[in-house]
Amino acid sequence: MKNIKTIVLSNQEISPGYFRMKILSPGYCESAQPGQFVMFRVQRSLPPLLRRPFGIFRAGFLPADCDDMPAKEFIEIIYKVVGSGTEIMEGLHHGDPVELLGPLGEGFDLGAPEEEKILVGGGIGLVPLYMLAEKMVENSKVRLLMGGRTRDDIITVTEFERLGVETYVSTEDGSLGEEGLVTRVLERKLDKYPNAAVFACGPMPMIEAVQKICDSRGTSLQVSLEALMACGVGACLGCVVKGEGHSDAEPRYLCTCTSGPVFRAEELNWEKEAANNSECGGCK
Repeated sequence: MKNIKTIVLSNQEISPGYFRMKILSPGYCESAQPGQFVMFRVQRSLPPLLRRPFGIFRAGFLPADCDDMPAKEFIEIIYKVVGSGTEIMEGLHHGDPVELLGPLGEGFDLGAPEEEKILVGGGIGLVPLYMLAEKMVENSKVRLLMGGRTRDDIITVTEFERLGVETYVSTEDGSLGEEGLVTRVLERKLDKYPNAAVFACGPMPMIEAVQKICDSRGTSLQVSLEALMACGVGACLGCVVKGEGHSDAEPRYLCTCTSGPVFRAEELNWEKEAANNSECGGCK
């Protein structure tokens, strides 16, 4: 984990309301793992006071400015403009100062190479799945099920396809790909590949539906949760979720930022989680 004061390299709108930001981040590439996140703060303004959590979409290197100099390390985040914090981010340009704390959290377990892998993502939930797919395609067959309300919520399709990932798109309004919920596609794929392992990230209603499908079939499932976060290091306890076996008599709470954000499905109490989570409220 490193806290660095750095700069924005680029900040581009990739779909209406969705932005992809590249940030200079020395020391992050070697340590960042699929599913981890950073806490982000704009340096030049007081509001918003608290950092915002964002999943790491990609980490890489840019060519050095001249000979005999090291390559520049960067990470990319993708965010949706939904509130005052992301409205400020929307206005950032090359060279603007920002602050990063990370990489943070527990990422995905890649599973056995011989397993079929099915990734399920909705909207911003696609972000942590890119690095995961990038690692998995080296040894496994990977299929990605992308879902959204409209075509505007389907982002980074080309990036996944360039990795060699077999990609399926569905939208609730039928404006792109198959009309309907992404969970319907998941059911069909699990009928065809019953031994596949599933990895999911997205809004809590989608995650809950994926969990029910996988639980009914005995399918291995890892989920990346979106949660409100103030610190990102387990100090504020603002992102706790209820773990498996939780009860009023014997409470069992897990911090999303330190025990997660990636959990195996069996680690969580699904009867109580849906009421306590919202769609990426910490990024507003």
